[in-house]
Amino acid sequence: MRTRAIRVQWSKTAGIGLLAAFCACASAQISLTSAVDLALRNNPKVLAAQASLDKAKAALSQAHDAYIPSAGVAGGYGGSTGVPLNVPVVFSISSQSLVFNFSQPDYVRAAAAGVQSATLALQDARDQIAEDVVVTYLSLDNAQQRQAAMQQEYAFATRLLRIVQDRLAAGQDSQVEFLGARLTADQIRAAQLQADDEIVTLSDHLSRLTGLPEHTLTAVSSSIPALPSLDSLPGNAPDSVGIQAAFASAKSKQEIAFGDARYRLHPVFSFDANYSRISTSHTNYPLYYPGFQGNKHLSDNALSAGVSIQIPLFDRGHQDKAHESAAEATRARFEAEEQRNQFFEGQLKLRHSIDELQANSKVAEDYRDIAQAKLEAVMVQLGANAGDPNKPQLTPKDEQNARLQERQRFVELLNMQFQLSQAQVNLMRQTGQLDPWLKAAATQPAATSITPLPH
Repeated sequence: MRTRAIRVQWSKTAGIGLLAAFCACASAQISLTSAVDLALRNNPKVLAAQASLDKAKAALSQAHDAYIPSAGVAGGYGGSTGVPLNVPVVFSISSQSLVFNFSQPDYVRAAAAGVQSATLALQDARDQIAEDVVVTYLSLDNAQQRQAAMQQEYAFATRLLRIVQDRLAAGQDSQVEFLGARLTADQIRAAQLQADDEIVTLSDHLSRLTGLPEHTLTAVSSSIPALPSLDSLPGNAPDSVGIQAAFASAKSKQEIAFGDARYRLHPVFSFDANYSRISTSHTNYPLYYPGFQGNKHLSDNALSAGVSIQIPLFDRGHQDKAHESAAEATRARFEAEEQRNQFFEGQLKLRHSIDELQANSKVAEDYRDIAQAKLEAVMVQLGANAGDPNKPQLTPKDEQNARLQERQRFVELLNMQFQLSQAQVNLMRQTGQLDPWLKAAATQPAATSITPLPH
């Protein structure tokens, strides 16, 4: 009865695995370069950075527009009694512009530095999203390979469990060996479920990065180009675009501080022009200004143009604002320097980490090769020693154990290779090599994007 219950449990587990495999087929393949391209065009973080760049460009145009005359029309008509309060203007056309201001060139340079900072911030956002997509894609591909390997591993574990169960019934194995075989199968099944959950999570994250949340995406291993070696990456990399953006932003704030500091005691030249049409009807304006009435040499048209000069002598509010701008510029510069220090410290640690990961990956590869060699030796002995009592006899149990060991070492190698690839991609972004690598990958043949898999 116990044996029958175990077999029923195997059947249920196999049914669940087949159902999961069927559901996985109802998905869509996407190549690495297609995923990166879609993310750079649809991701909200990139679009927000693009909007910030558009805002910075508009601010630069606004700083230049101070020298361009503005024009407007104002008008009105009505009566009055008593002393005239103003000239009875029917309508007027006026224009004003800045001719020269000692602070304005600083504000223009500040806006230009703001555009530079926003441009670099956009590139940094694109690099961050590209790194996120690449790492997610590599992780998804790794999880898919581990899932396939663990499916084979689970099949070997269930065969081993049947063999040990039969040997237990024949008195050739102990209960402890049976429980150990069952534990191995259960552990592999738990790892399978974990890999399935990981694939679902990574696929969902990738679909949201690319703007395709309605798709269940799968990675295509053939679309992943080889990563460059550590030796091919620049040793002393310049500042990242993120750090350059921080320093450009600090420069923009410094220019604003310069402009605010030059406000007091510096003349401001402005241009003003005005044309007005005057009507004295319905007013007693001629009564108080009799020379205006009946003089044919006077006109109802008024025109003025000229340059005005203003010299601010005392403005405590603007003076305090200049101190605030200077403090803000100093803070931004120190923050950029601190960001640079953290960047280079992190990059140094990352390079050493990659060296360790390369060594550990080589060790994992050696373990896998040893397990594979043992499996091949077991298979040879199974065929060569069969039926010869003078040679050591291997059993199907030994074969399944060797196969299990080889698959386990292969899964460990996949995990170590992914950790190494993730660190390499991070270093590529920091050294500015991620974008050239992706562009080179785009020229290579890759799988077709968003291609439904057959059911």
